[in-house]
Amino acid sequence: MKKALLTICFAAASLVTFAQLPTFGIRGGVNFASQSISASGLGVSINSGTLTTFNAGVFADFKFTNVSLQPALNFTGKGAKYSGDITDANGNDAGSGTVTERLYYLQLPVNVVYHIPVLVGNVYFGAGPYIAKGISGSAKIPGGVDTGNGTTTGSTSETIHFGNNENDIKPIQYGADFILGVEFKTGFLIHANYDLGLSNDFPAADGSGLSSKSRVFGFSVGYKF
Repeated sequence: MKKALLTICFAAASLVTFAQLPTFGIRGGVNFASQSISASGLGVSINSGTLTTFNAGVFADFKFTNVSLQPALNFTGKGAKYSGDITDANGNDAGSGTVTERLYYLQLPVNVVYHIPVLVGNVYFGAGPYIAKGISGSAKIPGGVDTGNGTTTGSTSETIHFGNNENDIKPIQYGADFILGVEFKTGFLIHANYDLGLSNDFPAADGSGLSSKSRVFGFSVGYKF
């Protein structure tokens, strides 16, 4: 997969030579992030709850008639929410609670985009690969204070580290990016994207075959200069 991504990026770079002068733009909005976790060795698959976070970035558009090559650089939030039973430090039942995991990445997608002229401007859609570098992360964990009615109050925060140790998150993530939007004649944009993580975010491989992959729906507005 990594070789395929590199091949696409090199091909994209060569195509830029034949494009018109690029235009540039900015975008920002909201993300709805989740994770798909599986343990193939145990036959277990879990889809997390959705975490609301944000995205912001810049992009360039190299146009060839109705087709363009659109690289971008985004600061984007990912992660998930997990709800379930909580145990205290002694292994005793402490009710139920929600673990929130927030991860922030610097992400580079390179999309091939098709533009369809309409009365107000153009509708566009496209797809391409992305690669992302982990910047920061944190987890909010219920504190395990039983209220007496089966829920917990209080919480603690832990820093999530990007690395290749057993308890880390892999620093590099890659996947596929799909986009859809409307570009008005004024330059105003309404944009939607779906990031499909293809890499395993867990660095340590064990007998369980544990794997975590990122999923993000994003909605944003922007302006193309």
